[in-house]
Amino acid sequence: MWHDLAQRAQESVADEAVAALADALDYLCLAQLYLADNPLLEQPLRPVHLKKKPAGHWGVCPPVNRILAALGPLQRALPTGADLRVVHGGGHAAPSALAHAYLTGQLGDDYPWLARTAEGLHALITGFPHPAIGSEITPLIPGHLYTGGQLGPALAVAQGTVLDAPHRLTVALIGDGECETGATAASWLGTRALSSTGHHGTVLPVVLLNGQRMGGPSLLADLTRDELTAYFTGLGHQPVYTDGAAPALLRKALVQALAACRPLGSRGPHSVLVLTLPKGHGAPAAVAGRPVAGTRAVHKTPLPDPARDPEQFAALADWLASYQPQQLLTSDGLPRPHLMPALPAPRPAPAGAEPPRGCIAASTAVATATGPRPFTAAIAPVLSARASNGAFRLFSPDELSSNRIDLLDASGRTPPWVVEVLNEELCHAWAQGYTETGRRALIATYEAFAPIATSLITQQLKHRAARRHAGLPPLPSIVYLLTSLGWHNTYTHQNPALTSTLLATDDPSVHVLTPADPARTAAALTFALRKLDRCTLVIASKHPLTHHPQDTIEEEIRHGIAPWPHLSHPGTTEPDLVLASVGDLPAHQLTALARRLRAHHPELRLRYLHIHDLTVLAEPGSRPLALTEEAFTRHFGTRAPILAATAGHPADLHALLGRRHPGPRLTVLGYRDPGRPCTSERLLHHCHLDASSLWERATALIPHTLRRNVS
Repeated sequence: MWHDLAQRAQESVADEAVAALADALDYLCLAQLYLADNPLLEQPLRPVHLKKKPAGHWGVCPPVNRILAALGPLQRALPTGADLRVVHGGGHAAPSALAHAYLTGQLGDDYPWLARTAEGLHALITGFPHPAIGSEITPLIPGHLYTGGQLGPALAVAQGTVLDAPHRLTVALIGDGECETGATAASWLGTRALSSTGHHGTVLPVVLLNGQRMGGPSLLADLTRDELTAYFTGLGHQPVYTDGAAPALLRKALVQALAACRPLGSRGPHSVLVLTLPKGHGAPAAVAGRPVAGTRAVHKTPLPDPARDPEQFAALADWLASYQPQQLLTSDGLPRPHLMPALPAPRPAPAGAEPPRGCIAASTAVATATGPRPFTAAIAPVLSARASNGAFRLFSPDELSSNRIDLLDASGRTPPWVVEVLNEELCHAWAQGYTETGRRALIATYEAFAPIATSLITQQLKHRAARRHAGLPPLPSIVYLLTSLGWHNTYTHQNPALTSTLLATDDPSVHVLTPADPARTAAALTFALRKLDRCTLVIASKHPLTHHPQDTIEEEIRHGIAPWPHLSHPGTTEPDLVLASVGDLPAHQLTALARRLRAHHPELRLRYLHIHDLTVLAEPGSRPLALTEEAFTRHFGTRAPILAATAGHPADLHALLGRRHPGPRLTVLGYRDPGRPCTSERLLHHCHLDASSLWERATALIPHTLRRNVS
């Protein structure tokens, strides 16, 4: 399909139109970096027309511009139902993305002051870097799917976009420096984990082989052509090489690469297009005896101060004029007619996911149906039910059986919607591509290993925040199930840091669900997978623990917190002691303490709370479920000591409470690094969460007049 479309597009659109579009993109990129006025050089260039402090990145723009220009006729020829996406590995090509969105008219649709008019062209060029849009690619620039600020995951994200989407071609633009990252290196091989898991679309990786990264020569630049071919071939990819300086050759290579492309997961070699072009192509060879082209100087602004340096000014004037901008754009800011066949036609934006309804009722019903089942029996039906609705994927770094998530069918086979690969970054990037294209996904992993993907998650949070700012429709949530907790694991597998990091972002979409038992975990997963535009961690132990009464589950899901009547003194406005559990192991330990306290002294006005969503503790107004001051007082009282136990770091609770911290009333117990290997029992004792330590703490906190009766 894609080869035939590309072939027809090549035959119907002249190479000259594509070359002219590439020149227009190059010019607009360079103009954005340097010009403060005179956008089409309709007057002789003078230093007053230049920005005093040019900013931005030129080096990656020329190869990106040539790919965008070559793809234009193919995008224009797409039939109804087909989809072509471009994933940028690096955000530095923002001038390219802005220029392309301007020429297609999409930029003006979102930002009327950047419409294709004389005023819009002036604003595009002179306003860069735009304070409201930024100087790097983000969702605020229409028409481009960018993965975030971290280099490496672009290829895997592109793979995620085409999973279960046979109608989609995603072109991943990957810098040769980016090929040095572990995520990219794993992605070439990772495609093998996706074989025989469904009907997928196609990914065309494009390696922009310019020989340089930011600080010097790239590692790929040191390989001969034979070595480079052997490298890609060994990873299951057949390279197609092209010289990016000649648009006609690039278009032929694109057709050749698409002819050899296979749907993701297919056996046999997959194409990779290798575009060779010196970094910063077009820059002067040298200025005042200083080499410029082909050096690290072209990464950002090759000429750092042309407004004050006469030799740099002369070089820039010649460089800008070489594109003949008045032959590319009219004085009204419109692309000249001979460019139009190479520009993609406007296409409707993808519709967002339908807002879910009845999430609380559905989640409560799941908990009721689950009952007192063990973890394994509680979780598998939730995931199978979600998969039966379609457009769902579970990604796990080879740990499902270890996490006691048993999804094997009667024949002992794993369902086709499950993907396992021993790489946390790939799991996240695949899920990111999947959810960014409107489908639902879950990542299940050890609590200790999830922090490997911390940077990718936080970058996706920024990506999602920019989407919300741009008014784009909501997408399915980012959902992690963290199990195999450190409380029952070896010393090196104790690390609840992902919760701490994500809470520290202050992103209001972050939710940390800490269900008290498997039924509540099933409800939490159901809820998290149904909701949109959230980032949810569900933290649950796979080990057998206490099952609790279910009469408060709806309140826990709705409000994130609920008092447990069966352990609380009835009708108490101000309790003598508040116990608050955050997670299943803390609930197991604290409920045993509560029963012991009530047995020894029934007059103790005890209040037991379970915190189902850790973010309820945040300061009022800072997060969606943050308790109001009135609700906080209703739950925690105003004078009573509070003994809270969490499965994570105690500092998480202290940080969330912020300025309304109850001060000396609050004691938080949780994970403390033991500094050496120890048994689970010893770890509980070290963290003061064993029965004897909790009893000692609790009896020290209750009022002195009652202390004698409970000792």
